[in-house]
Amino acid sequence: MIDLHCHLLPGVDDGARTLEDSLAMAEKAVAEGITHILVTPHHKNGKYLNPKSVVVEATEALQTELDNRGINLTLYPSQEVRINGDLLKDIENEDILFVDEESRYLLIEFPTLSIPEYTEVLFFKLRQKGITPVIVHPERNQAIIDDPNILLPFIERGALAQVTAASYMGVFGKDVARVSCRLIEANLVHIIASDAHNTKGRGFYYKKAFAQLEKQFGSEKVQYFQENAKNLLNGDAMHTEGPVEVSAKGKCSRLTRVKFSLFNAR
Repeated sequence: MIDLHCHLLPGVDDGARTLEDSLAMAEKAVAEGITHILVTPHHKNGKYLNPKSVVVEATEALQTELDNRGINLTLYPSQEVRINGDLLKDIENEDILFVDEESRYLLIEFPTLSIPEYTEVLFFKLRQKGITPVIVHPERNQAIIDDPNILLPFIERGALAQVTAASYMGVFGKDVARVSCRLIEANLVHIIASDAHNTKGRGFYYKKAFAQLEKQFGSEKVQYFQENAKNLLNGDAMHTEGPVEVSAKGKCSRLTRVKFSLFNAR
């Protein structure tokens, strides 16, 4: 399987602290059935700066460590870019890493509490350049938690979105779990990724998330999400299911149908 969002690089953000942490995470990823990881350190989120050159060098160094230890995991360099007013300039200056080598798909993070007013204009300009924004973990944005249909216009206009496995499994609480499920049901998210930061509270949860996805939505949805991840990594065209408004009813209306593992994530 492919994981398109992971904080595996040591010492660059709030993910793995040391090389030993990175190696432990890599071994856990392999145990979860993951074969390819897009490493995505935070960039320009107000706390961390991880420019392209730094990420590429760190990814190559970690890949060498994995290869030397026989850990069968392939890494690709990227960034989790916080939405900001300098993004277009940074892209022109070739300081931004994309999901794919063709520079078609870009991981973009919203602030925790809101969606900036300039988002619609920025996304339009990105699309004009042939770049598709991929909104990471929208289920953890407070504005979307309060009204999940806020996400709908962005998806209708061509953006994609990624739900986090741990969110879907209840690690961030019932509200986030419920929103995650509803976004999946309404075709407002297109891939599952781990957003793993460590091997404990912010781990991978891949096997559990895909097992739950199959139980709730069937094997075709599992195949759809996994194929989408492959297409994004390869820079291929996406064939997505039509988004609809989030409903208070449906498969996600009763939390009793899903066994959530609730605890505080670090």
